[in-house]
Amino acid sequence: MTDVSARTVTTGTLAVPGARLHHEVRGRGPLVVLFGTPMGADAFAGLADLLAVDHTVLTADPRGIGRSPVDDRDVSPTLSTRADDVARLVRHVDAGGALGPATLLGSSGGAVTALAVAQEHPDLVDTVVAHEPPLVEHLADRAERHAGEDVVIERWFAGDHLGSWRAFLANADIAMPEEVVAAVFGAEPDAAARADGDYQNGRLLRPTTHFRPDLAALRAGPARIVVGIGEDSAGQLCDRASRALADGLGVAPVLFPGDHVGFAGDPAAFLPVLRAVLPSRG
Repeated sequence: MTDVSARTVTTGTLAVPGARLHHEVRGRGPLVVLFGTPMGADAFAGLADLLAVDHTVLTADPRGIGRSPVDDRDVSPTLSTRADDVARLVRHVDAGGALGPATLLGSSGGAVTALAVAQEHPDLVDTVVAHEPPLVEHLADRAERHAGEDVVIERWFAGDHLGSWRAFLANADIAMPEEVVAAVFGAEPDAAARADGDYQNGRLLRPTTHFRPDLAALRAGPARIVVGIGEDSAGQLCDRASRALADGLGVAPVLFPGDHVGFAGDPAAFLPVLRAVLPSRG
């Protein structure tokens, strides 16, 4: 019989310097934090529901996205700021310290943030699962990829939102039939999606892809780093960047079902691989 606590979602807002962070908590047990950038809490809801049967699961909208407003949308948060947001959420949810240290599953830009948390707040974390971080600085073709990001941003703010998404997919080496691209990205974004796109492209994208994690500090730190890659992401930018990160850390990457957003597309398939890399809690 499913524990009622696993089905209960407690929502809250945490005031942090310059922002107010929407977050959600499910379940009971050791603390696992699921987060992305720019994906918000909703993208992880299915996985969170499944994991909450025996874990406390924290999800959140990153600052500037969704239900986490910022005081000044003209300021680009640094990776240190983003890491501090996660650290404050962990301390808030685990105020007594009984649930931690936390396990972090960060995906995409959230994986980059998770690595920054491991560097700057090592006392809070036992395991980081970095799922497909777009660490462009690890790639030999970094200059070309950064130029591609500039096209994504320029088209978005010129009002060519579909063209921006086309440029994003091309720069990420994600092949998608044109009819699918048009169906998924062709409609003009509503006000909320436009605001999120503005903040992602104007304030989050470049800091994410220009980040260079301190590999020596991560290797020497207390947190175990698991580098995750989607089985269907072979040859894509995040596949290549993740493999370069794994090489730099001296670890073998772990293949997860699905693609860059496999945790959302089929959380039931994603869950067993995630469980296999979660820390054992005696």
